[in-house]
Amino acid sequence: MELADRDLGNWTRRPAHREWLKAQANGLFSFFQHRSINPKGGFFDLDDSGRPLDAEGQVRSIHIAARAVHCFAIGTLLGRPGASDVVDHGMAYLWNHHRDTENGGYFWSLGNDGPVDANKQGYGHAFVLLAASSAKLVDHPLADRMLADITEVIDTRFWDEEHGAIAEEFTPDWRPLDGGNYRGQNSNMHLTEALMAAFEATGNAEYLRKAERIADLIIRRAAGSVNWRVAEHFDTFWTIDKAYYHKNEMFRPAGTTPGHWLEWARLILQLWVLGDKKHDWMPGAAEKLFEQSMALGWDRDKGGFFYTLDWNDRPDKRNKLWWPACEGAGAAHFLNEHLPSDFHEQSYRKIWNVIERRFIDHTHGGWHEELTEDLLPSHDLFPGKGDIYHALQACLIPLYPATGSVTRGILQAGRL
Repeated sequence: MELADRDLGNWTRRPAHREWLKAQANGLFSFFQHRSINPKGGFFDLDDSGRPLDAEGQVRSIHIAARAVHCFAIGTLLGRPGASDVVDHGMAYLWNHHRDTENGGYFWSLGNDGPVDANKQGYGHAFVLLAASSAKLVDHPLADRMLADITEVIDTRFWDEEHGAIAEEFTPDWRPLDGGNYRGQNSNMHLTEALMAAFEATGNAEYLRKAERIADLIIRRAAGSVNWRVAEHFDTFWTIDKAYYHKNEMFRPAGTTPGHWLEWARLILQLWVLGDKKHDWMPGAAEKLFEQSMALGWDRDKGGFFYTLDWNDRPDKRNKLWWPACEGAGAAHFLNEHLPSDFHEQSYRKIWNVIERRFIDHTHGGWHEELTEDLLPSHDLFPGKGDIYHALQACLIPLYPATGSVTRGILQAGRL
């Protein structure tokens, strides 16, 4: 039974809960800080016990390196010893290996002998922008060069000014991949996060303008037209493609993904605050996105969020992943700060209860990144432990005012 005890204050106001979140964040730092560094460059994916999945031949995707830079820049801001070494390691790998010095842009994945997938993906470039922005906040010597470089690439290769969003992917020499007929919300959602980080790091309002345009397209117009369910897949004219299917269910799942509704709920409120609250539609949209995710995506019997729903709102892929729970916790906190309600507070507690009981690996450390419908560890989509990015932000976001990113909150607070 969940008690409605708001008279004792929200969980995020309680010292014991805040200390618990700090302990979880520190546990994640400790789990990943030394185990995930690949001495040949980049970062290992880890198995359940924290060992490299393939120490000799592992393919290294760009978002893993970029997210490590972002997270350990956060660790550096918090004063964690050794965190800056991880930032150095990741920035050097992004700049010296993922960057295509011949054609520009950044390769998607690398092996020991060079590119494995040399294509240029919007999703990966969004995370490079996030990494460069976070690295700038800790005065990394490569940050300004990388920030200028990735900004130029996004502006000249990916950005579509007519529609206000980015194209999805290109060959190494910048020909549109598969005819260039696909547009995706996932890459644009993460670019929205990165653009806000770049704005916070530089003060350049052009970053914020782009973020606002993406949000207007994907949330106000597209999600608003389908009762606040975020469409994942579009054609080149940004018409929703409900029938889209791709074999890569990790990055392009069919149907809709409630975890992204939750992620957008937080990002929309963050964007609203950074934009001086001039977009009146944003708070209401964030509230609706969260309501729909809890009403349609949350498993009322067992807990956790279903990975995907079909367009009739029925659970399709019924496994439960760690990142929607993480995004749910962050969204509930932001909503409770800006639109406080018993529903938002009880949802926050409900989500954390499932995280603590099922997703946190109390035996080996880290978090299980995938559970079955019955909340048992599984590996249908993911082979091992999820990287630090989603879980760390879930632990840290509630510790700071809901007025911007975690990095902004840490800089303003001056301490954890």
